[in-house]
This record gives sequence, C-alpha cells and structure tokens, in this order.
Amino acid sequence: MPQPLTLTDLSIRADAPLLIVDVDEVLAHFMAGFERYVGRHGYEMRIDRFALFQNIYRPGETESLDFATGKALFDDFFRDGAGDLDPVDGAADALATLSTKAGVVILTNAPAHALESRTGWLSTHGFDYPMILHSGLKGPTILEMSRRTTGPACFIDDLLPNLDSSAEAAPDVKRFQIIADARLRPLAPTAPDRHGLHEDWATLGPALEAAVR
Repeated sequence: MPQPLTLTDLSIRADAPLLIVDVDEVLAHFMAGFERYVGRHGYEMRIDRFALFQNIYRPGETESLDFATGKALFDDFFRDGAGDLDPVDGAADALATLSTKAGVVILTNAPAHALESRTGWLSTHGFDYPMILHSGLKGPTILEMSRRTTGPACFIDDLLPNLDSSAEAAPDVKRFQIIADARLRPLAPTAPDRHGLHEDWATLGPALEAAVR
C-alpha cells in the first residue's frame, strides 16, 4: 500500500526548473473514463456543460442526477474504476523529455482513498513522478513548492479556479491550461489572456520547454 506524500516529504531541487502538473484532463482522459464507469452502473453521460454530476442522467430522464448519488459514484470510481483512464496523447513523452532538465510533481485533487489507484495509474502509463493528493484551490500549495527552487516554475491544470488561485498566490509561476476532452473544451471557462491555453501536448510541450529554459 503506497503511503501519502506530504509537502514536508517532497524533495524539490533548489536550482532546477519545476513543473507542477494536474492529472484529470491533463494527463488522463478523466471524463471519458468516468463516463464508462457510470454507464456500467446504469447511468448515462450527456455532456452539455462544464460540470461533472450535472452531466449524469438516468436513462430517459431530463433532470440530472442528484448531488449525493453523483458524489457516491465519484467516490466509488476512485475505489474500483480509476484504473480505466486513457492517457492523453503525447503527455508521457513530453514530460519524459522535460524531466531531463526540470523536476516534475503531480498535484491532483482526488479523495484520500484514491492514493493507490492514482499512483498505480500514473506508474502504469509512464508518469513516475512524486504525487501529492490535494483538496481545494491549489494556489497556496503551488506557492510553497515554487519557493523551494530558484529555477522557473510552471503549473498545468484544466480548471480555471486553480489557475486563478495560482496567479493570486504565486504570480511568478507560469500557468498553462489544457482540457483534453474535446467535448468539454468549448464549454470550459478559460482566460487565455492570463493563462496559456492549449488543446493538446503537441503545442503544450514546446511551450513548457520554452518556459523552463
């Protein structure tokens, strides 16, 4: 059983660039995997908004699933379904190249019981980097990480509130947004004037290369 990694335990090279990377819709196709999971439990996903539980329906119904049922599905997914996620094309290769010059830390918001499934998925798909399970807005944690190096730091996430939180808490950290699911992309709140916006790792990888030079 893997043990949770804390900020105190985390080792960051004091003179190297640092990449702080989210998982869902950045490294992993979360929505597609969760869609398969809820389908196996008799529900269906209709993606018409940038949301999670509000996109889940009982077949034939017009009202989305209530929060409590959606949250139970979400929690159960991280117990027995989170290994069924497809990796985002190009992410593993891009990070492998970047990791030759920069430290990489995975910062993911997921339930505490997701530790084993999440670390197992990352290892299986070539993302063998330190991972911190997190909850809430990520800005303060990003600030603490970035303070440990004199090198440039970058943060990559799909959610605008986390990127805005990082901008407020750690404005010197460069920010990049990617939403891997093409169905979610046009629905997602973005702010390309504040955070670099990318559709895939084919453009994100080179942008990160330039940012950590």
